[in-house]
Order: sequence, then structure tokens, then C-alpha cells
Amino acid sequence: MQTVTIDCRFAGGHTGLGRYTRCLVRELVRHSGNLRYVLLAPDSAEEWLRSLPAGTWDTQRIALPSYSLREHVTLPPLLRRSGAALHFSPHFTVPWRCPLPFVATIHDLILHRYPNRRSLLAQAAYRMLLKHTVQCAASLIAVSKFVGDELTSVYGEDLRLRITVVPEGVDTEFHPRSNTEQKEILARHGLRRPFFLYVGNAKEHKNVPLLLTAFTQSGRTDCTLALVTGGREAAALRLPPRAVLLQGVPDADLPALYSAATACVTASLYEGFCLPVAEALACGCPVLATRRAAIPELARDGVILLEPDAASFAAAMRSPPLHAAPMRTGTWENAAVRTASVFRSCLSIRRS
Repeated sequence: MQTVTIDCRFAGGHTGLGRYTRCLVRELVRHSGNLRYVLLAPDSAEEWLRSLPAGTWDTQRIALPSYSLREHVTLPPLLRRSGAALHFSPHFTVPWRCPLPFVATIHDLILHRYPNRRSLLAQAAYRMLLKHTVQCAASLIAVSKFVGDELTSVYGEDLRLRITVVPEGVDTEFHPRSNTEQKEILARHGLRRPFFLYVGNAKEHKNVPLLLTAFTQSGRTDCTLALVTGGREAAALRLPPRAVLLQGVPDADLPALYSAATACVTASLYEGFCLPVAEALACGCPVLATRRAAIPELARDGVILLEPDAASFAAAMRSPPLHAAPMRTGTWENAAVRTASVFRSCLSIRRS
């Protein structure tokens, strides 16, 4: 039985990367087969660790901030002592002198396209570390075909042989909820039907101001635009009448919000996957989204793809799809099986 270490430092965070780590690792340990996992996790992930199914896994507590110099000093000796044959990072943050062959998931190349007001130093550090990870990885996992194409466009077509596309899953919690549960969750957040729903951050590439303009132009005075978002970018938004910020919404409330919404909307210009679109579809919620980046890969019945301009979104808001059949674009179990297959392939090559 061979051992794989997994960097779980993001598991405690309420972000897309945190959810990716929690859901994928949960299914990896559930279907461990002939692999043993050592989860490198912070104390903030304690509750999640206790919820994991039994399997051939163990934990190693670490208190290392991500994107720090310390991780490049402290992680290599820890990995060397682990006795593992392979290391997996659910992000591009792999220590500079990683002593083990490693697999890394690449979610996007966002800072290549949208620096999002990062300093020149931060941009340079990002590019240097990502390039190092891409060049040194035994294998790379891209969460969409779009991300795989982005990687080869930036780093060369020869990289294609080391890229495996493994789309993200949608948790089983995302399914249509009863009217009773919908009413309860709507009351909790002070919402009434009808409403459009946006879920995500408010950084530059998310293009949230376009949604606000389109909502105003739509003339939907009977409707609310609910923005499940946060951070300083969200605080700086100029909200028109009938647009509301919902901050601190727990993940457990999202299925009911999707189920009750007239449509899930996103005007994002760059997405490596776009989990909110996939979650909305699983709950039977129609989607209005831009025809950009990875979003078209998720297109199903009930999805209207639009150009990123206010007039197009305003017109779609006036006449949104009336229904979308609940459809799961993928499962975390399938993502874990395919990810473990990448691990086994790397381990097989190493043995030979």
C-alpha cells in the first residue's frame, strides 16, 4: 500500500477552493482502495476531519499560512519524513523544493488575465510559483477543458501529455428543496419571490456591476436581485433599488436559495469551472450566464448563454427560462475516482 500526502490547508475555508478540497478528499478517503492518505491539515479543519468516513488515512497537523515563505521551508522536510511516495496539492501552492513527485490541481490562470489589483510583487510571485509547479509536476489536473487549454497556451503544447481534465463535482446536498424549506430559508434572509440570485465574490472578473446595470435596465420592479457575496469589493458596490447583499450565508442554505430563485445569474468574464452554475442546475434553477471561459462546458437545458453586455442580460431577465430540469453535471465520487487514477498512474511510472 502506497502513501499519498494531501495538502488540506484550504479545507477550513469558506471558499470555492475550500469546498473543492473538502468534497474531493472526502471521496478520496471513502474510495481509497490500495492507497493510504496522510492529510496535512490545520486546526481550523478539525470539524471537517471528524466528519470524514473511515478509511486508510491519517492526519498530520500543520500551522502554515498558504502563499507564505514558511511553507517552502517547513513543508519539504515534513514531506520527506512522511514516507509517502507522492504528494497532492489541490492548488498550485507546492513547496519550491518538494522532495516527492507531486500532482497539483490548476483551477484557473486568473492572475494572468485579471490581476485584480494585486501588487506587481504579488503578480511576479504568483507567476513564478505557478510556472515552477507546472514545469515540475508529475501530472496536472485541470478542472475543465478550458483550463487545460489555458495551460498549454501559456506554457506550451508539450504540456498536454501531463494534463488530465477532471471536472469538479456537485455535492449531493444540492437538489431541489421543498416549498416549506424554501419559505423557511427565504424568511431567514429576508427574501421574497421572485428574485434573481448571484453567488460568488465581487472581484473584477466577476463583472458584478454589469449585473446591477442590467437589473436596473430590465425594469423588473416586481423582482429582487440577491447577491450572496462578501469582501471589500462587495462593500464597494453601488446597489440599485431592489438589489440586496446577503453576507455570511452558510453553504447549507444555498440549495433552498437556488431552488427558490427565478434564475441564477453570473456575468463573469473568467471562470475555470463556475461551481455556482453547476450547483444551480442540480437544484433545478435556470441560469443566465456569459458565453465565456469554462461556462459553456456546463451548458444544459435551462441555461441561457449571453454576451457580457447589460442589454443582453436585461432582456434575459425580462424573459428568463421558466424551468430547468434538475441535472447534476458531475459527482465528487467520480472526480475522486478519476483523481486517484492519476495518482496510481504517477506511482506506476515511478515504480517502473
